[in-house]
Amino acid sequence: MIKDFMEFLKAYGVIGLAIAVVIGGKLNELVTSLVNDLLMPLIFRPMLQAAHVDDIRELSYNGILYGKVIGTTIDFLIVAILIFLFAKRVLREDKVTKK
Repeated sequence: MIKDFMEFLKAYGVIGLAIAVVIGGKLNELVTSLVNDLLMPLIFRPMLQAAHVDDIRELSYNGILYGKVIGTTIDFLIVAILIFLFAKRVLREDKVTKK
């Protein structure tokens, strides 16, 4: 039974998927930290000082957290670009295509 289970894990790439999920989660944490702790203070410092907040994700207008949307959008764009560059490099193709 254990042998069948191990064959299942190998056949369906479950181990590789699990590793990708863990690495992806840590990459997300890294990008969030870079955005919150480096980019936002450098780029949006005047806006943050005028609004009397330390983190762009705290910016709001009448209860609408537009700062959180800005920060999350920047996070997403950075992760998407990094994944694209990684996939292009790993696949060693000039154009990344769906197979």
